[in-house]
Amino acid sequence: MPALQKILLVNPTITSHRHARFPLAILSLSSALEGKYESSIIDGNVNPDYLSTTLRAIAEGSVAAVGLTVMGGPQLLSAIEVSKAIRAKYPQLPIVWGGAFPTVVPDAALNSPYVDYAVRAQGEDTFVELLQAISTGRPDLAASICCARHRQASGDVVHNKDRKFSASSLERMLPYEKLDNPRQYLTNTYLGRRTIGYQAALGCRYRCNFCGVASMFRGKMALPPAERLDQDLTYMRDRFGVDAIQFYDHNFFDREVDMVPLLEVLAKFQMQWWCFARSDALVNMSEKTWALVKKSRLRMAYIGAESASDWLLHDIRKGTTKNQTLEAVERCRAHGVIPELSFMLAPPQDPEGETEKTFEFIRMIKKIHPGTEVMIYIYTPLPRRHDDKHPTTARMVSEMIDCDGRPVVFPRTADEWAAPEWVDYWCHQSAPWLSERLRKRIVDFTTVLGCRYPTVMDIRASAWGKKALRALASWRYQYQKYDDPWELRVSRKLIRHWDPRVMSL
Repeated sequence: MPALQKILLVNPTITSHRHARFPLAILSLSSALEGKYESSIIDGNVNPDYLSTTLRAIAEGSVAAVGLTVMGGPQLLSAIEVSKAIRAKYPQLPIVWGGAFPTVVPDAALNSPYVDYAVRAQGEDTFVELLQAISTGRPDLAASICCARHRQASGDVVHNKDRKFSASSLERMLPYEKLDNPRQYLTNTYLGRRTIGYQAALGCRYRCNFCGVASMFRGKMALPPAERLDQDLTYMRDRFGVDAIQFYDHNFFDREVDMVPLLEVLAKFQMQWWCFARSDALVNMSEKTWALVKKSRLRMAYIGAESASDWLLHDIRKGTTKNQTLEAVERCRAHGVIPELSFMLAPPQDPEGETEKTFEFIRMIKKIHPGTEVMIYIYTPLPRRHDDKHPTTARMVSEMIDCDGRPVVFPRTADEWAAPEWVDYWCHQSAPWLSERLRKRIVDFTTVLGCRYPTVMDIRASAWGKKALRALASWRYQYQKYDDPWELRVSRKLIRHWDPRVMSL
Protein backbone atom coordinates (compact mmCIF):
# COMPACT_ATOMS: atom_id res chain seq x y z
CA MET A 1 0.00 0.00 0.00
CA PRO A 2 1.49 3.39 -1.00
CA ALA A 3 2.25 5.88 1.75
CA LEU A 4 -0.38 8.54 2.36
CA GLN A 5 0.40 12.14 1.47
CA LYS A 6 1.25 14.33 4.45
CA ILE A 7 -0.90 17.32 5.36
CA LEU A 8 0.14 19.85 7.98
CA LEU A 9 -2.69 21.47 9.98
CA VAL A 10 -1.86 24.69 11.83
CA ASN A 11 -3.83 26.56 14.49
CA PRO A 12 -2.21 30.04 14.56
CA THR A 13 -1.85 31.68 17.95
CA ILE A 14 -4.98 33.42 19.25
CA THR A 15 -4.61 33.23 23.03
CA SER A 16 -2.10 32.40 25.75
CA HIS A 17 -1.18 28.91 26.88
CA ARG A 18 -3.09 29.52 30.12
CA HIS A 19 -6.37 30.02 28.24
CA ALA A 20 -5.83 27.45 25.48
CA ARG A 21 -8.59 24.96 24.79
CA PHE A 22 -8.62 21.97 22.44
CA PRO A 23 -8.12 23.22 18.84
CA LEU A 24 -11.46 21.78 17.76
CA ALA A 25 -11.37 23.08 14.18
CA ILE A 26 -8.16 21.37 13.12
CA LEU A 27 -8.97 18.28 15.16
CA SER A 28 -12.16 17.97 13.11
CA LEU A 29 -10.18 18.43 9.89
CA SER A 30 -7.69 15.78 10.98
CA SER A 31 -10.56 13.39 11.67
CA ALA A 32 -11.98 13.99 8.18
CA LEU A 33 -8.57 13.23 6.62
CA GLU A 34 -8.21 9.91 8.45
CA GLY A 35 -7.48 7.05 6.04
CA LYS A 36 -7.06 9.41 3.08
CA TYR A 37 -4.09 11.52 4.16
CA GLU A 38 -1.57 11.52 6.99
CA SER A 39 -2.10 14.66 9.05
CA SER A 40 -0.13 16.29 11.83
CA ILE A 41 -1.17 19.19 14.05
CA ILE A 42 0.69 22.29 15.27
CA ASP A 43 -1.10 24.52 17.79
CA GLY A 44 0.29 28.02 18.22
CA ASN A 45 -1.63 28.47 21.47
CA VAL A 46 0.55 25.96 23.31
CA ASN A 47 3.73 26.08 21.20
CA PRO A 48 5.49 29.45 21.68
CA ASP A 49 7.84 28.67 18.77
CA TYR A 50 5.15 27.31 16.45
CA LEU A 51 6.43 29.22 13.41
CA SER A 52 9.83 27.51 13.52
CA THR A 53 8.11 24.22 14.34
CA THR A 54 5.93 24.61 11.23
CA LEU A 55 8.89 25.30 8.94
CA ARG A 56 10.84 22.43 10.47
CA ALA A 57 7.92 20.02 9.99
CA ILE A 58 7.73 20.96 6.31
CA ALA A 59 11.50 20.52 5.88
CA GLU A 60 11.50 17.09 7.56
CA GLY A 61 8.76 15.53 5.43
CA SER A 62 7.21 15.74 1.98
CA VAL A 63 4.20 17.83 2.99
CA ALA A 64 1.61 18.08 0.20
CA ALA A 65 -0.28 21.09 1.60
CA VAL A 66 -0.69 23.25 4.70
CA GLY A 67 -4.12 24.04 6.11
CA LEU A 68 -4.68 26.90 8.56
CA THR A 69 -7.82 27.76 10.51
CA VAL A 70 -8.13 31.54 10.62
CA MET A 71 -10.33 33.94 12.59
CA GLY A 72 -10.18 37.68 12.17
CA GLY A 73 -8.49 39.70 14.91
CA PRO A 74 -5.33 38.52 16.72
CA GLN A 75 -5.28 35.11 15.02
CA LEU A 76 -5.19 36.77 11.60
CA LEU A 77 -1.86 38.38 12.49
CA SER A 78 -0.38 34.99 13.41
CA ALA A 79 -1.85 33.37 10.28
CA ILE A 80 -0.31 36.01 8.04
CA GLU A 81 3.08 35.65 9.71
CA VAL A 82 3.28 31.89 9.34
CA SER A 83 1.81 31.93 5.82
CA LYS A 84 4.37 34.49 4.63
CA ALA A 85 7.18 32.43 6.16
CA ILE A 86 5.98 29.27 4.40
CA ARG A 87 5.57 31.10 1.08
CA ALA A 88 9.08 32.60 1.30
CA LYS A 89 10.79 29.28 1.97
CA TYR A 90 8.48 26.90 0.06
CA PRO A 91 6.88 28.98 -2.72
CA GLN A 92 5.25 25.98 -4.46
CA LEU A 93 3.61 24.49 -1.37
CA PRO A 94 -0.19 24.99 -1.43
CA ILE A 95 -1.48 27.10 1.48
CA VAL A 96 -5.17 26.71 2.36
CA TRP A 97 -7.08 29.00 4.70
CA GLY A 98 -10.35 27.96 6.29
CA GLY A 99 -12.50 29.14 9.18
CA ALA A 100 -14.31 32.36 10.01
CA PHE A 101 -12.07 34.84 8.21
CA PRO A 102 -12.16 33.33 4.69
CA THR A 103 -15.84 32.52 5.17
CA VAL A 104 -16.76 36.13 5.93
CA VAL A 105 -14.29 37.87 3.58
CA PRO A 106 -13.08 35.27 1.05
CA ASP A 107 -11.94 37.85 -1.48
CA ALA A 108 -9.72 39.56 1.08
CA ALA A 109 -8.11 36.21 1.88
CA LEU A 110 -7.47 35.45 -1.80
CA ASN A 111 -6.24 38.97 -2.50
CA SER A 112 -3.20 38.01 -0.44
CA PRO A 113 -0.20 36.45 -2.26
CA TYR A 114 0.48 33.94 0.52
CA VAL A 115 -2.94 32.22 0.28
CA ASP A 116 -3.71 29.80 -2.56
CA TYR A 117 -7.11 28.54 -1.52
CA ALA A 118 -9.79 29.78 0.86
CA VAL A 119 -12.48 27.42 2.09
CA ARG A 120 -15.82 28.91 3.02
CA ALA A 121 -18.09 27.55 5.72
CA GLN A 122 -17.69 23.90 6.83
CA GLY A 123 -14.29 22.75 5.72
CA GLU A 124 -14.04 19.01 6.36
CA ASP A 125 -15.51 17.61 3.13
CA THR A 126 -14.33 20.54 1.02
CA PHE A 127 -10.74 20.22 2.24
CA VAL A 128 -10.61 16.55 1.31
CA GLU A 129 -11.96 17.28 -2.21
CA LEU A 130 -9.60 20.19 -2.62
CA LEU A 131 -6.56 18.09 -1.71
CA GLN A 132 -7.64 15.44 -4.20
CA ALA A 133 -7.99 18.08 -6.91
CA ILE A 134 -4.56 19.52 -6.13
CA SER A 135 -2.89 16.10 -6.26
CA THR A 136 -4.52 15.10 -9.56
CA GLY A 137 -4.11 18.48 -11.22
CA ARG A 138 -7.66 18.42 -12.55
CA PRO A 139 -8.44 21.45 -14.72
CA ASP A 140 -12.10 21.51 -13.66
CA LEU A 141 -11.31 22.64 -10.12
CA ALA A 142 -13.98 25.35 -10.03
CA ALA A 143 -16.74 22.93 -11.00
CA SER A 144 -15.76 20.06 -8.74
CA ILE A 145 -14.69 21.74 -5.50
CA CYS A 146 -17.41 23.46 -3.52
CA CYS A 147 -16.76 26.39 -1.21
CA ALA A 148 -13.20 26.91 -2.44
CA ARG A 149 -11.46 29.71 -4.29
CA HIS A 150 -8.44 29.20 -6.49
CA ARG A 151 -6.03 31.74 -7.89
CA GLN A 152 -5.54 30.86 -11.55
CA ALA A 153 -2.49 31.71 -13.63
CA SER A 154 -4.38 34.74 -14.92
CA GLY A 155 -4.74 36.08 -11.40
CA ASP A 156 -8.52 35.71 -11.37
CA VAL A 157 -10.31 34.31 -8.34
CA VAL A 158 -12.82 31.51 -8.95
CA HIS A 159 -15.88 31.48 -6.70
CA ASN A 160 -17.49 28.09 -6.37
CA LYS A 161 -21.04 27.51 -5.20
CA ASP A 162 -21.80 27.04 -1.51
CA ARG A 163 -21.58 23.54 -0.14
CA LYS A 164 -24.73 22.20 1.46
CA PHE A 165 -24.75 21.90 5.25
CA SER A 166 -23.36 18.60 6.50
CA ALA A 167 -23.59 16.88 9.88
CA SER A 168 -20.95 14.30 8.95
CA SER A 169 -18.45 15.63 11.48
CA LEU A 170 -20.80 14.61 14.29
CA GLU A 171 -20.25 10.98 13.30
CA ARG A 172 -16.52 11.03 14.05
CA MET A 173 -14.68 11.19 17.35
CA LEU A 174 -11.90 13.75 17.38
CA PRO A 175 -8.30 12.40 17.34
CA TYR A 176 -7.12 13.95 20.62
CA GLU A 177 -4.15 11.61 20.64
CA LYS A 178 -2.61 13.63 17.77
CA LEU A 179 -2.06 16.55 20.12
CA ASP A 180 1.16 16.96 22.05
CA ASN A 181 0.12 16.27 25.65
CA PRO A 182 -3.70 16.64 25.50
CA ARG A 183 -3.82 17.19 29.26
CA GLN A 184 -2.28 20.64 28.86
CA TYR A 185 -5.64 21.81 27.49
CA LEU A 186 -7.40 21.02 30.77
CA THR A 187 -7.78 24.29 32.65
CA ASN A 188 -8.52 25.25 36.25
CA THR A 189 -11.60 27.50 36.03
CA TYR A 190 -14.57 28.59 38.14
CA LEU A 191 -16.32 25.51 36.69
CA GLY A 192 -13.79 22.92 37.82
CA ARG A 193 -10.12 22.04 38.16
CA ARG A 194 -9.96 20.19 34.84
CA THR A 195 -12.24 22.08 32.43
CA ILE A 196 -12.39 21.21 28.73
CA GLY A 197 -13.64 23.07 25.69
CA TYR A 198 -16.08 20.85 23.81
CA GLN A 199 -18.54 21.17 20.95
CA ALA A 200 -21.55 18.90 20.57
CA ALA A 201 -23.96 20.64 18.15
CA LEU A 202 -23.19 22.34 14.84
CA GLY A 203 -24.57 25.59 13.50
CA CYS A 204 -27.44 27.87 14.40
CA ARG A 205 -30.94 28.34 13.01
CA TYR A 206 -30.66 32.13 13.16
CA ARG A 207 -28.91 34.68 10.94
CA CYS A 208 -27.79 37.58 13.11
CA ASN A 209 -25.90 39.97 10.83
CA PHE A 210 -22.95 40.52 13.18
CA CYS A 211 -22.28 36.82 13.81
CA GLY A 212 -19.70 34.70 12.01
CA VAL A 213 -21.69 31.57 12.83
CA ALA A 214 -24.52 32.88 10.65
CA SER A 215 -22.10 33.26 7.72
CA MET A 216 -20.65 29.83 8.36
CA PHE A 217 -23.87 27.81 8.63
CA ARG A 218 -26.53 30.08 7.07
CA GLY A 219 -29.45 29.04 9.25
CA LYS A 220 -28.64 25.32 9.50
CA MET A 221 -28.12 23.30 12.66
CA ALA A 222 -27.58 19.69 13.74
CA LEU A 223 -27.44 18.03 17.15
CA PRO A 224 -25.42 14.92 17.99
CA PRO A 225 -27.06 11.71 19.14
CA ALA A 226 -27.16 11.50 22.92
CA GLU A 227 -25.03 8.35 22.63
CA ARG A 228 -22.23 10.36 21.04
CA LEU A 229 -22.20 12.90 23.87
CA ASP A 230 -22.21 10.07 26.41
CA GLN A 231 -19.30 8.37 24.63
CA ASP A 232 -17.20 11.54 24.46
CA LEU A 233 -17.76 12.56 28.06
CA THR A 234 -16.99 9.06 29.28
CA TYR A 235 -13.73 9.17 27.32
CA MET A 236 -12.84 12.62 28.69
CA ARG A 237 -13.62 11.67 32.27
CA ASP A 238 -11.84 8.32 32.23
CA ARG A 239 -8.85 9.31 30.08
CA PHE A 240 -8.14 12.84 31.29
CA GLY A 241 -10.06 13.19 34.55
CA VAL A 242 -12.24 15.98 33.17
CA ASP A 243 -14.64 17.47 35.77
CA ALA A 244 -16.18 20.47 33.95
CA ILE A 245 -17.23 21.42 30.42
CA GLN A 246 -17.25 24.65 28.47
CA PHE A 247 -19.60 23.98 25.55
CA TYR A 248 -18.81 25.80 22.33
CA ASP A 249 -22.10 24.83 20.72
CA HIS A 250 -23.39 27.90 18.95
CA ASN A 251 -26.73 27.49 20.74
CA PHE A 252 -26.93 24.61 23.16
CA PHE A 253 -30.45 25.63 24.16
CA ASP A 254 -32.69 25.66 21.13
CA ARG A 255 -35.71 23.36 20.64
CA GLU A 256 -36.69 21.80 23.96
CA VAL A 257 -37.53 18.39 22.49
CA ASP A 258 -34.00 18.16 21.08
CA MET A 259 -32.29 19.38 24.24
CA VAL A 260 -33.80 16.93 26.71
CA PRO A 261 -31.83 13.80 25.62
CA LEU A 262 -28.56 15.74 25.91
CA LEU A 263 -29.53 17.17 29.29
CA GLU A 264 -30.22 13.65 30.51
CA VAL A 265 -26.67 12.66 29.58
CA LEU A 266 -25.25 15.70 31.40
CA ALA A 267 -27.38 14.93 34.45
CA LYS A 268 -25.77 11.49 34.50
CA PHE A 269 -22.22 12.92 34.61
CA GLN A 270 -22.90 15.70 37.14
CA MET A 271 -20.14 17.97 35.82
CA GLN A 272 -20.54 21.74 36.06
CA TRP A 273 -20.89 23.28 32.61
CA TRP A 274 -21.21 26.52 30.65
CA CYS A 275 -22.92 27.08 27.30
CA PHE A 276 -24.46 29.53 24.84
CA ALA A 277 -28.22 29.97 25.05
CA ARG A 278 -31.01 32.03 23.51
CA SER A 279 -33.35 33.95 25.79
CA ASP A 280 -36.46 32.81 23.91
CA ALA A 281 -35.44 29.16 24.30
CA LEU A 282 -34.91 29.57 28.04
CA VAL A 283 -38.18 31.36 28.75
CA ASN A 284 -40.20 28.78 26.82
CA MET A 285 -38.78 25.74 28.63
CA SER A 286 -41.05 23.70 30.85
CA GLU A 287 -40.45 23.33 34.58
CA LYS A 288 -39.70 19.67 33.99
CA THR A 289 -36.81 20.58 31.69
CA TRP A 290 -35.58 23.27 34.09
CA ALA A 291 -35.45 20.61 36.80
CA LEU A 292 -33.27 18.53 34.49
CA VAL A 293 -31.06 21.58 33.87
CA LYS A 294 -30.55 21.95 37.62
CA LYS A 295 -29.75 18.26 37.99
CA SER A 296 -27.21 18.52 35.17
CA ARG A 297 -25.38 21.27 37.14
CA LEU A 298 -25.44 24.01 34.53
CA ARG A 299 -23.48 26.85 36.17
CA MET A 300 -23.76 29.66 33.63
CA ALA A 301 -25.56 30.39 30.33
CA TYR A 302 -24.17 32.96 27.89
CA ILE A 303 -27.14 34.84 26.41
CA GLY A 304 -26.87 37.30 23.53
CA ALA A 305 -29.00 40.15 24.87
CA GLU A 306 -27.28 42.55 22.41
CA SER A 307 -29.51 45.63 22.85
CA ALA A 308 -32.12 47.39 24.96
CA SER A 309 -34.04 48.39 21.80
CA ASP A 310 -36.45 46.01 20.10
CA TRP A 311 -36.10 47.88 16.79
CA LEU A 312 -32.37 47.12 16.71
CA LEU A 313 -32.90 43.49 17.72
CA HIS A 314 -35.26 43.25 14.75
CA ASP A 315 -32.83 44.91 12.35
CA ILE A 316 -29.92 42.65 13.28
CA ARG A 317 -32.23 39.61 12.88
CA LYS A 318 -31.72 38.49 16.46
CA GLY A 319 -35.22 37.08 16.79
CA THR A 320 -35.56 37.96 20.49
CA THR A 321 -36.90 40.92 22.47
CA LYS A 322 -35.87 43.06 25.42
CA ASN A 323 -38.62 41.55 27.57
CA GLN A 324 -37.40 38.02 26.78
CA THR A 325 -33.96 39.02 28.06
CA LEU A 326 -35.50 40.17 31.35
CA GLU A 327 -37.60 37.04 31.64
CA ALA A 328 -34.60 34.81 30.90
CA VAL A 329 -32.69 36.52 33.72
CA GLU A 330 -35.58 35.79 36.09
CA ARG A 331 -35.86 32.16 34.99
CA CYS A 332 -32.12 31.60 35.38
CA ARG A 333 -32.10 33.15 38.86
CA ALA A 334 -35.06 31.01 39.92
CA HIS A 335 -33.29 27.82 38.85
CA GLY A 336 -29.76 28.48 40.12
CA VAL A 337 -28.15 29.36 36.78
CA ILE A 338 -25.99 32.47 36.36
CA PRO A 339 -27.10 34.43 33.26
CA GLU A 340 -24.17 35.89 31.34
CA LEU A 341 -25.49 38.64 29.06
CA SER A 342 -23.57 40.09 26.13
CA PHE A 343 -24.40 43.55 24.78
CA MET A 344 -23.42 45.24 21.51
CA LEU A 345 -23.09 49.00 22.06
CA ALA A 346 -22.86 51.99 19.71
CA PRO A 347 -24.76 50.96 16.56
CA PRO A 348 -24.08 53.37 13.66
CA GLN A 349 -27.70 54.62 13.59
CA ASP A 350 -27.44 56.35 17.02
CA PRO A 351 -24.19 55.41 18.77
CA GLU A 352 -24.47 57.67 21.80
CA GLY A 353 -28.22 57.41 22.38
CA GLU A 354 -28.34 53.62 22.12
CA THR A 355 -25.24 53.24 24.31
CA GLU A 356 -26.75 55.29 27.13
CA LYS A 357 -30.03 53.38 26.79
CA THR A 358 -28.16 50.09 27.14
CA PHE A 359 -26.26 51.38 30.19
CA GLU A 360 -29.60 52.01 31.91
CA PHE A 361 -30.87 48.57 30.87
CA ILE A 362 -27.78 46.92 32.35
CA ARG A 363 -28.26 48.85 35.61
CA MET A 364 -31.89 47.69 35.75
CA ILE A 365 -30.83 44.07 35.25
CA LYS A 366 -28.20 44.36 37.97
CA LYS A 367 -30.87 45.69 40.32
CA ILE A 368 -33.10 42.71 39.55
CA HIS A 369 -30.33 40.11 39.74
CA PRO A 370 -26.90 41.41 40.90
CA GLY A 371 -25.30 38.04 40.12
CA THR A 372 -25.89 38.50 36.37
CA GLU A 373 -22.62 38.58 34.46
CA VAL A 374 -22.33 41.28 31.77
CA MET A 375 -20.12 41.29 28.67
CA ILE A 376 -19.84 44.56 26.75
CA TYR A 377 -18.75 44.84 23.12
CA ILE A 378 -19.06 47.31 20.25
CA TYR A 379 -21.62 46.52 17.55
CA THR A 380 -19.58 45.66 14.44
CA PRO A 381 -21.68 44.10 11.65
CA LEU A 382 -19.93 41.82 9.21
CA PRO A 383 -19.28 42.88 5.62
CA ARG A 384 -22.27 42.20 3.43
CA ARG A 385 -22.17 38.98 1.41
CA HIS A 386 -22.27 39.44 -2.34
CA ASP A 387 -25.49 37.40 -2.53
CA ASP A 388 -27.28 39.07 0.43
CA LYS A 389 -30.32 40.77 -1.07
CA HIS A 390 -32.13 41.43 2.22
CA PRO A 391 -33.46 45.05 2.14
CA THR A 392 -32.71 45.63 5.83
CA THR A 393 -29.07 44.73 5.24
CA ALA A 394 -28.85 47.18 2.36
CA ARG A 395 -30.33 49.95 4.51
CA MET A 396 -28.01 49.22 7.43
CA VAL A 397 -24.97 49.26 5.14
CA SER A 398 -26.01 52.69 3.87
CA GLU A 399 -26.15 53.91 7.48
CA MET A 400 -22.56 52.91 8.22
CA ILE A 401 -20.88 56.33 8.19
CA ASP A 402 -17.56 57.00 9.90
CA CYS A 403 -16.83 59.87 12.28
CA ASP A 404 -15.85 62.10 9.34
CA GLY A 405 -19.15 61.53 7.56
CA ARG A 406 -17.77 59.14 4.92
CA PRO A 407 -19.21 55.73 3.98
CA VAL A 408 -17.37 52.87 5.67
CA VAL A 409 -15.20 50.89 3.26
CA PHE A 410 -14.02 47.49 4.46
CA PRO A 411 -10.45 46.23 3.83
CA ARG A 412 -9.80 44.36 0.59
CA THR A 413 -6.84 42.20 1.65
CA ALA A 414 -5.81 40.17 4.68
CA ASP A 415 -2.95 42.61 5.34
CA GLU A 416 -5.40 45.52 5.43
CA TRP A 417 -7.63 43.60 7.87
CA ALA A 418 -4.52 43.14 10.06
CA ALA A 419 -4.30 46.90 10.71
CA PRO A 420 -4.90 47.69 14.41
CA GLU A 421 -8.21 49.49 13.84
CA TRP A 422 -9.62 46.53 11.91
CA VAL A 423 -8.33 43.97 14.42
CA ASP A 424 -10.27 45.96 17.02
CA TYR A 425 -13.30 45.98 14.72
CA TRP A 426 -13.24 42.19 14.35
CA CYS A 427 -12.92 41.83 18.13
CA HIS A 428 -15.90 44.18 18.73
CA GLN A 429 -13.65 46.73 20.44
CA SER A 430 -14.00 49.69 18.06
CA ALA A 431 -15.78 50.88 14.92
CA PRO A 432 -15.27 53.69 12.36
CA TRP A 433 -18.37 55.52 13.63
CA LEU A 434 -17.27 55.35 17.28
CA SER A 435 -15.93 58.69 18.49
CA GLU A 436 -12.99 58.76 20.88
CA ARG A 437 -15.19 60.39 23.52
CA LEU A 438 -17.80 57.64 23.31
CA ARG A 439 -15.15 54.92 23.20
CA LYS A 440 -13.65 56.26 26.42
CA ARG A 441 -17.07 56.47 28.07
CA ILE A 442 -17.76 52.81 27.22
CA VAL A 443 -14.37 51.74 28.58
CA ASP A 444 -14.93 53.75 31.77
CA PHE A 445 -18.45 52.37 32.30
CA THR A 446 -17.15 48.83 31.76
CA THR A 447 -14.41 49.41 34.33
CA VAL A 448 -16.79 50.76 36.98
CA LEU A 449 -19.33 48.00 36.35
CA GLY A 450 -16.67 45.28 36.46
CA CYS A 451 -15.29 46.58 39.77
CA ARG A 452 -18.69 47.11 41.38
CA TYR A 453 -19.65 43.55 40.40
CA PRO A 454 -16.43 41.48 40.08
CA THR A 455 -16.93 38.44 37.89
CA VAL A 456 -17.34 35.04 39.48
CA MET A 457 -15.17 33.68 36.66
CA ASP A 458 -12.07 35.25 38.18
CA ILE A 459 -10.57 32.63 40.47
CA ARG A 460 -7.19 34.36 40.61
CA ALA A 461 -8.14 37.55 42.50
CA SER A 462 -8.54 37.15 46.26
CA ALA A 463 -11.85 37.50 48.07
CA TRP A 464 -10.55 40.57 49.96
CA GLY A 465 -9.37 42.08 46.68
CA LYS A 466 -12.81 41.73 45.11
CA LYS A 467 -14.40 43.16 48.25
CA ALA A 468 -12.08 46.17 48.07
CA LEU A 469 -12.98 46.72 44.40
CA ARG A 470 -16.69 46.64 45.20
CA ALA A 471 -16.23 49.21 47.94
CA LEU A 472 -14.07 51.50 45.79
CA ALA A 473 -16.50 51.40 42.89
CA SER A 474 -19.73 51.70 44.87
CA TRP A 475 -19.96 55.52 44.93
CA ARG A 476 -19.10 55.84 41.25
CA TYR A 477 -21.70 53.27 40.30
CA GLN A 478 -24.39 54.70 42.57
CA TYR A 479 -24.01 58.25 41.27
CA GLN A 480 -23.12 57.20 37.70
CA LYS A 481 -19.73 58.94 37.86
CA TYR A 482 -17.97 56.80 35.26
CA ASP A 483 -15.42 59.30 33.90
CA ASP A 484 -11.74 58.39 34.30
CA PRO A 485 -11.90 55.80 37.14
CA TRP A 486 -8.13 55.89 37.55
CA GLU A 487 -8.19 54.49 41.09
CA LEU A 488 -10.10 51.43 39.88
CA ARG A 489 -7.67 50.78 37.04
CA VAL A 490 -4.75 50.88 39.49
CA SER A 491 -6.55 48.67 41.98
CA ARG A 492 -7.40 46.06 39.34
CA LYS A 493 -3.75 45.74 38.45
CA LEU A 494 -2.71 45.44 42.07
CA ILE A 495 -5.12 42.60 42.84
CA ARG A 496 -4.62 40.98 39.39
CA HIS A 497 -8.30 41.16 38.49
CA TRP A 498 -9.07 39.44 35.17
CA ASP A 499 -11.19 40.79 32.35
CA PRO A 500 -13.88 38.10 31.78
CA ARG A 501 -13.89 38.78 28.02
CA VAL A 502 -10.32 37.48 27.89
CA MET A 503 -11.00 34.59 30.23
CA SER A 504 -13.92 33.32 28.17
CA LEU A 505 -11.83 32.67 25.03
